[in-house]
Amino acid sequence: MGERVLFEQDGHKFVLLEGFGHGEMVPTNQVLIYDGSEGMLLDPGGHKVHYDLMDAISALMPINQLKYLFYSHQDPDIVAAINAWLMLTEADALISNLWLRFVPHFGVDELMISRLKGIPDEGMRFQLGSSELIFVPGHFLHSCGNFQVYDVKSKILFSGDLGASIGPDYVEVTDFDAHVQYMEGFHRRYMPSGHANRQWAAMVRELDIEMIVPQHGAIFTTPELCTRFIDWVDGLPGAAESMAEVYRIPA
Repeated sequence: MGERVLFEQDGHKFVLLEGFGHGEMVPTNQVLIYDGSEGMLLDPGGHKVHYDLMDAISALMPINQLKYLFYSHQDPDIVAAINAWLMLTEADALISNLWLRFVPHFGVDELMISRLKGIPDEGMRFQLGSSELIFVPGHFLHSCGNFQVYDVKSKILFSGDLGASIGPDYVEVTDFDAHVQYMEGFHRRYMPSGHANRQWAAMVRELDIEMIVPQHGAIFTTPELCTRFIDWVDGLPGAAESMAEVYRIPA
């Protein structure tokens, strides 16, 4: 478990919190964006990482300055501990409008429901302290209500499950071609739409991206590696289109 400060300037920090998953859980990355006296935690994770993560954040800033929880989509490795975060902090939770009535199934106390805030399909610009974040649409990558976060000041894109890698023993990608083997299986099954892949690639090429940080696995730390990744996604077939042969009644 560790914290890596990927960007720090004028009171603005972008911190990677990695290695908090263990055992049989899918390993996850969490991100803390901190500006002035306001913090936002991206994809906080499940119950088994909650207390260790709370301790790590408390070492970086006063926990009462954690004002927002961002959830890229509804999966349990992202949302499962939401009630604990709402009970132990004063933060509002931000998630796609599509999931507002599903998230309470994770056990959100009725007194906390008013702190669930919806993000519209088209995304939005968001003020954190004195800095701007952009909630970038990432629908069907892989969830039907899915968002990513672009930090305008650091020029870092938190890409959620897009870019996930399973199995590498390093935190930063250095050789893109060698890294593809750790991404390919996940993306060819979990990203259902080639059309959505291409739409996303065209959209994010309009952003000035220095780094891409996925929710699982290694991160892309240079503009060149980010471009290689975006081009790779642009050429990915969709899982739904490539699995036609399994749509048969089992023998």
